[in-house]
Amino acid sequence: MSEQQSAQKTVTLNVNGQRSSVTAMADTPLLLILRNDLQLNGPKYGCGLGECGACTVIIDGVAARSCVFPLAGAEGREITTLEGIGSRQCLHPVQQAFIDEQAAQCGYCMNGMIMTAKALLDRNPHPSETEIRNELSANLCRCGTHIEILRAVMRAARHQP
Repeated sequence: MSEQQSAQKTVTLNVNGQRSSVTAMADTPLLLILRNDLQLNGPKYGCGLGECGACTVIIDGVAARSCVFPLAGAEGREITTLEGIGSRQCLHPVQQAFIDEQAAQCGYCMNGMIMTAKALLDRNPHPSETEIRNELSANLCRCGTHIEILRAVMRAARHQP
């Protein structure tokens, strides 16, 4: 058996409430498994270094960069992707707020912005503008829709119970 084969690991993931088993190298970035094996295209490949936020998912209630999160570390954790928070028929309030505020231009950063905002609102339903700015500060938007994104998160926060 080669070294590469022996480093492969079968991991059971809980993604969007569904269990899936995948076999890959233990250090394979979760992003690659989500996109290539599970066909979940919400998380995007941006920088591959955990710097831009395009790949953000929620792991055990915390926003995490899936491009630098190893597969082995995801086993037994609750993983939520953009596909797991709403549907075309019933959008999540954060998704609806982004539409209402016209916060998307190219849309590449939207996954990270929405998932980061959802994680924030889940733990703090009524954040201040400063808290929202701080939370989103590590997510990059190359189109410059930061004001619309901020307004969208503030709108979603107003609609929290």
